[in-house]
Amino acid sequence: MAEGTYVQLTKEQEAVAENITPGELNQPIDIDRFTCRRCPECGQPLPKSHQPPADEDWTTGIFGCTEDIESCLTGLFCPCVLFGRNVESLNEEISQTGACVGHVICVEGGITLAVVTAAMNGIDPDTMCLITEGLLFTWWVCGIYTGMARQALQRKYHLKDAPCDPCLVHCCFHWCAVCQEYREMRNHLEENTSPVTIVEPPPIQEMNVHARKEAESSSSGKEIVPVIQAVEMQPSSS
Repeated sequence: MAEGTYVQLTKEQEAVAENITPGELNQPIDIDRFTCRRCPECGQPLPKSHQPPADEDWTTGIFGCTEDIESCLTGLFCPCVLFGRNVESLNEEISQTGACVGHVICVEGGITLAVVTAAMNGIDPDTMCLITEGLLFTWWVCGIYTGMARQALQRKYHLKDAPCDPCLVHCCFHWCAVCQEYREMRNHLEENTSPVTIVEPPPIQEMNVHARKEAESSSSGKEIVPVIQAVEMQPSSS
């Protein structure tokens, strides 16, 4: 048995020790930082009043495309490219090229097929029925495929359904929705980016040959003076 040091308790300490029940000091402690609910997407703590799916507003409106001219032009003429950028920012496992190709097949492919069908067969009742079915299928696939990316964005930043369900938003305002999602991610990235402080090192100081010789001579002179003074202070042996 290991030897220990025992301390005698005072009367006040003994009175306090009698009120402690066995195991009272080993009870678990509830710490909000570790026991609170966390978002399954980003891992950040959620307030107690949080109710899924979300309650945060979008930083820009669905029709605020002109707030960013570059993304507005890209989303208008090349929505597949802007959609690929959004998906890559949300999920690193999906490349921009893969998401862009999927958008081309689901959306641009259906529209192109309808145009080619009308150009080759002309406009007749049978062709119009085929074109309408193709466009409706494209519209439905567009809402599901691109709406899934919007849902992932809303889960990541706890955004509410605005102006309506994500799939319905892309079905009715696809081009505006893609631009809004790009602006939303850009604004959140700008909020999380802290300014970088650049510290420049001091300039390198060099000593030229003349100054170095003067420093060496002055230091050697200071060493000689105490030696001379010590010799002068010694008593003569005569």
